[in-house]
Amino acid sequence: MRKPLFILIAIGVLAMPTLGQVTKAKPKSPGLSWQAEGKNGAVCGGGEEAVAAGLAVLKKGGNAADAAVTSLFALSVTDSKRYCFGGEVPIMVYDAKRNVVELICGLGVAPKLATREFFTKRKDGIPEKGVESAAVPGMVDGALTALDRFGTITFAQAVQPTLDLLDQPKAPWHANLARTIRRMIDAEKQSPHDRKRGLRLVADEFYRGQTAREIDAWSRANNGLLRYTDLATHVTRIEDPLAVDYRGYTVYKCGEWNQGPYLLQTLRLLEGYDLKKMGHNQPDTIHVITEAMKLALADRDVYYADPLFVDVPTEALLSKKYADLRRPLIDMKSASLVRRPGDPRLMTALLKNPPREGGAGSPDMDTTTCVAADKFGNVVAATPSGFNGVVAGKTGIQLGTRLVSLNIWPGHPNCIEPGKRPRITLTPGIVFKAGKPVMAISIAGGDLQDQTGLQVMLNVLDFGMTPAEAVTAPRFATNHHLGSFRQKAPELGSLIVYPEFSNDTIADLARRGHKITATKKHLAEPSVIVIDRRTGLLRAAGDPRAKRHAGAY
Repeated sequence: MRKPLFILIAIGVLAMPTLGQVTKAKPKSPGLSWQAEGKNGAVCGGGEEAVAAGLAVLKKGGNAADAAVTSLFALSVTDSKRYCFGGEVPIMVYDAKRNVVELICGLGVAPKLATREFFTKRKDGIPEKGVESAAVPGMVDGALTALDRFGTITFAQAVQPTLDLLDQPKAPWHANLARTIRRMIDAEKQSPHDRKRGLRLVADEFYRGQTAREIDAWSRANNGLLRYTDLATHVTRIEDPLAVDYRGYTVYKCGEWNQGPYLLQTLRLLEGYDLKKMGHNQPDTIHVITEAMKLALADRDVYYADPLFVDVPTEALLSKKYADLRRPLIDMKSASLVRRPGDPRLMTALLKNPPREGGAGSPDMDTTTCVAADKFGNVVAATPSGFNGVVAGKTGIQLGTRLVSLNIWPGHPNCIEPGKRPRITLTPGIVFKAGKPVMAISIAGGDLQDQTGLQVMLNVLDFGMTPAEAVTAPRFATNHHLGSFRQKAPELGSLIVYPEFSNDTIADLARRGHKITATKKHLAEPSVIVIDRRTGLLRAAGDPRAKRHAGAY
């Protein structure tokens, strides 16, 4: 019913600011849901305003890289408790024009002062919180590299929605970060006609300019390990992702500095089972998936690390021969209650005298999510993170604590060394069919990321679910592995399940020896885009339990 005109006028008068009063319009909610579909473009991820900002870029003619980077910057504000401007982000991109998949490693390294000797002198080793655990910030240069290599817009355009959020401050550091970002924009303005040079000037300001000097000074004053030279020598690596074929699909994941390859190992093991015939979320299916993940996770904990520092036997780990050797270790009647890494170098199913390390541990740290696809055929999957750190003074830049993903065990591949990348959990992926992308996926949730990612993939690839069905189906997980944050000891035989599973299913799994815990909490936070190559329809969905958002047009 229409309101009388005089009421509308009165409301308008009351809403007007008095003379001299300064007001800022309260930003409106974009009104996004957790699922969306369209043929021109789609974005799915965490904070609603950040997803909406990426979608707006697509509607203005930008591509998937433009949209993803715009969302990534804004997510550092909307999702700042789990991801920060001084954090990290692996970005996987399918470039339709070149028909290639490339991986931008937006991950910083351990500072030069971050030695094993330094942390072994500390009572708690690498601390869970605070400035000492900060790696070199990798997100900014990772995002700028994505814009440079795949995008079409400027830094100023990509970061404007972030400034809009910061200019409605909700935290003390917002105004300072806005000032730092505007200084970065001023650097870009020195190259008004050359977009690529402008992006380089932005990177120079952050890593080699006044911002880097201020981070250095603040770090020195607060017992941090970051120095100007760590920032100035930062490199963003562009890599080929790893991949395996699975039932006619090709699944791409990050390299060995990441936990992603264990999902590929798990797929190799599961190829030997007819999951569709076994049935979705039936006891046999849950059991075999869990046992396969346990085997792959055991290898992750023993072998995975920065391949620039250690020789990771990647080819053997991902080979069908190795999977065939390991698969018979899965007993369909009994849950494994021990960690069982294999020996890919000697090609034996079990490693003799496997290590039994365990650390103080800390809780799984949430991150956030971002996937994007455009009408040109480009696809991006990124998983941004950064948590438990501190704000670097007046720069407003939050620093993460990614060094907690390294350990201090001499001789272990993932032992901390200056210049080394931590073996992180952030694990975006893209799935192909017949040479073209059909799915982009990003998961938040620490060690649960690829456990949930595997189930979401299988829900689509093996069980024919829609994206909305795939991200909302009941899930399960195990802590039968070393924790990726300060190396929490394994909970051998653990199986965590949603309460939606039937009593009969839970009883069946318990009889096999699984130590079952039911949880009402969501197990990780998936976001996906599925692409129908026949119709061109983009269907995006993010788990509504985890407050994911999706937009498409």
